[in-house]
Amino acid sequence: MGVEPPSQGRRRGASLGLPSDGPGSLAPFGTRVLAFLVDAVLSAVVAGLFTAPDLPGNWSLLSFAAVYVVFLVAVGQTPGMRLLGLRLAHPRPAARLALWRAVVRTGLLMVLVPALVVDADGRGLHDRLTDTAVVRDR
Repeated sequence: MGVEPPSQGRRRGASLGLPSDGPGSLAPFGTRVLAFLVDAVLSAVVAGLFTAPDLPGNWSLLSFAAVYVVFLVAVGQTPGMRLLGLRLAHPRPAARLALWRAVVRTGLLMVLVPALVVDADGRGLHDRLTDTAVVRDR
């Protein structure tokens, strides 16, 4: 699963120096999508607490951005990532993610299209531009 077909000539994450499987390997697309959906629902619930009895509408986007940026900078993973055993890898693993990387990555993720434009390693445009990758934590 962590190895690409021979016609593509290399395994996912090889150019990033990541293992092919297990902790630290690139997270599968489906697991990343599920983590995103968990975070989206959580953000809608948080926004709904402030807008009740009305639906949160676009306030969910503000809540989503706040949850993503705060959690990525503070602990390197969003609640959805934590639940599914993922984390964000970046150039300085021992340090916290730089605020600008979290803001740019989150902004691009909110547009959705950059997340769907993936490279040979399976990283979305939002990860390539911020030099990050979502990897397995366990």
